[in-house]
Amino acid sequence: MSTLMVRPAERRDMAAIAEWNVAMAWETEQKRLDQQLLARGVAAVLDEPRRGFYLVAELDGQSVGCLLVTYEWSDWRNGDFWWFQSVYVAPEARRAGVFRAMYADVAQRAKQAGAVGLRLYVETENLRAQRTYRELGMEQCHYFMYEQML
Repeated sequence: MSTLMVRPAERRDMAAIAEWNVAMAWETEQKRLDQQLLARGVAAVLDEPRRGFYLVAELDGQSVGCLLVTYEWSDWRNGDFWWFQSVYVAPEARRAGVFRAMYADVAQRAKQAGAVGLRLYVETENLRAQRTYRELGMEQCHYFMYEQML
């Protein structure tokens, strides 16, 4: 029987988190990330909790995935939405409940903190992830996402 544990990330996890972000960006968007910029971005979250936090999943004592939670204030609801970002599970650990465990951990923390909801975005072609999110009780929103890089 495998042991699955979710814990807050620590500075010792920075290299793995950066590596997983590189892998996730390539797998989902065939995008190459600037590794120095990424390393500074990961450190910025760990150094400043107001930006969010990372969780790391361990399967049988081996780190196998992570996610980032950031916050979005909603004046309509007078509370924070917690956003899942930078979700990654190593290929060898997929379909072993790793994301589900991280999701449950975040949901519990969000509820305890008084958050008003959980959100994430997903690539339109990533049907397996979309199915997983629906199975967890999430619903597709009626919003499109737009961005302009500066």
